[in-house]
Amino acid sequence: MPIQQIILASASPRRKDLLKQMGVSPICMPVDIDESRELNEKPSVYCQRLALEKAQMGWNRSNLQLPVIGSDTIVVINKEILGKPKTQQDAFEMLMKLSNQVHQVHTAVAMVFNIKVKVVESISDVFFDRLDKDDVLTYVESNEPMDKAGSYGIQGYASRWIKHISGSYSGIMGLPIYETSKLLREFE
Repeated sequence: MPIQQIILASASPRRKDLLKQMGVSPICMPVDIDESRELNEKPSVYCQRLALEKAQMGWNRSNLQLPVIGSDTIVVINKEILGKPKTQQDAFEMLMKLSNQVHQVHTAVAMVFNIKVKVVESISDVFFDRLDKDDVLTYVESNEPMDKAGSYGIQGYASRWIKHISGSYSGIMGLPIYETSKLLREFE
């Protein structure tokens, strides 16, 4: 029987909506983990570790007998990981790094249920146009980039800067539908 209800170890409205689009009813249970990167930790390993830690914390805190999904998204350009901006200046600088460049968006999804644990990852290439500084400043002042890895959301204002993607649109949003659907089937 397909999984119809899960716990989402996140408060992300984007992830919640993507799960609903898949026919799954999520119970949001945000968790707070230490997102510090370990020394020399590769981007994929880092992203997958955070997703798994979120799922495991959600499982440990829940008293419901439901599978728990944790997810994490990072942006990588020239081997540098861009997380969520801490300030508007930070957001501006991140976006200018992405200007006229190709970067990767890694989204890992982890699922925990009883003793079963599984992690999957989606990696997409995003091609940005050359960005106008004034346009970026206006965007940053809107505060839209402040809770997003790499300081942008593909589904928002910043979509006007994206020339091309190669990979998963929903993965860039924060929850790759294809990979997550396969993961859910493994837990049926």
